[in-house]
Amino acid sequence: MYLNSLDVSKKSRKNKTRLGRGISSGLGKTSGRGHKGQKSRSGKKISRNFEGGQTPINRRIPKSGFISKKNIYTKEISLEKLFIIKENKIDLKILKSYNLIKSSTKKVKIILNKKHLIKKTIHIIGIKVSANTKYNIELNGGTVT
Repeated sequence: MYLNSLDVSKKSRKNKTRLGRGISSGLGKTSGRGHKGQKSRSGKKISRNFEGGQTPINRRIPKSGFISKKNIYTKEISLEKLFIIKENKIDLKILKSYNLIKSSTKKVKIILNKKHLIKKTIHIIGIKVSANTKYNIELNGGTVT
């Protein structure tokens, strides 16, 4: 069967039902909307969470959890990620240039991973450091300011 062999007189689509065109049409008078009520009126609009006057489920269930706004601007980095950096002096700008933190980050703390201890001298400027990390950096001749 091909498109050019289809009979044009047989329509592939039904005609749209015409509402409110007399009793004999089956959808006259109320046009299939029933009698009275909000759904029978023109301009009807019921929100998706409307439950007939009952308190909706999204208001019945208690809210839970907390998202700290501080977490948006702060980040923790493990000491092993600093092995990528070639410079000795490390600050926020250098961390951003190596894409270790987002550009929106304002505060960073470097934490120690026991498996990867640092072997080169690093000078950290303006970044918080955990006590073990500070000890490990200073043990290898680095400084934390």
